[in-house]
Amino acid sequence: MTTGPHNCNSGSLARFLQFGDSMFPIGGFSFSCGLESAVQTGVVNDRATLHAFARTALEQAARGDGIALIAAHRAAMGSDVGSDVAGDVEALIAIDRQVFARKPSDEARTMSTRMGRKFTEIGVEVIGAPLIRTWLAHIVEGVTPGCYPVALAVNFAAQGLSAREAFLVHHYGVATAILGAALRLMRLSHVDTQAILYDLNAGVDAPYETAAAARPSDMAGFAPLSDILAAVHTKAHVRLFMN
Repeated sequence: MTTGPHNCNSGSLARFLQFGDSMFPIGGFSFSCGLESAVQTGVVNDRATLHAFARTALEQAARGDGIALIAAHRAAMGSDVGSDVAGDVEALIAIDRQVFARKPSDEARTMSTRMGRKFTEIGVEVIGAPLIRTWLAHIVEGVTPGCYPVALAVNFAAQGLSAREAFLVHHYGVATAILGAALRLMRLSHVDTQAILYDLNAGVDAPYETAAAARPSDMAGFAPLSDILAAVHTKAHVRLFMN
């Protein structure tokens, strides 16, 4: 199954690395993806439990945002294959709203929409593609929430980068957000987090293939402890991260 052009030239690789850099300035460092509450409550307390927590988060992301990202990339490329709604911007809006509706906590919605809007704003300034400009206008006007996975899909489609590459960036971003937060919250070394990241990155192909075969209506994830930890975080007296 193809989901857009897959470019292997040096320019495309450089752009892929630029927009997938964990230091890309969209505010991801402000969010821990639930790790802060997990550490405070003792759910995560060492390298092994951190590894398990990160793997669960990646599985959730693949079955939720990952499906939406691939569907949005198809819509942005002008194809409705695998999408619940035919069209281009209209399809993107429908997918974006489904992503937003599936965020169970205010903090999760805030994380996704803030990062999505900032990613789109930078895309307008750096790339300037008409579709990215249109997408930002819809976010600013309140037509659509502007969630991060859809913003990433629009950006990569506008550059001719593939859905697989966009999925890899999203997968890597979730993992590095958690592991970066772990370095500030736990007694771990950079070697520990890099070893975990290396292992997690080895398992990205299977979830991509599963997500690529799904529709936006298939977005789902069952990890109730994550939702409970999100609720705990909203009432925490001391918070280093926004979620």
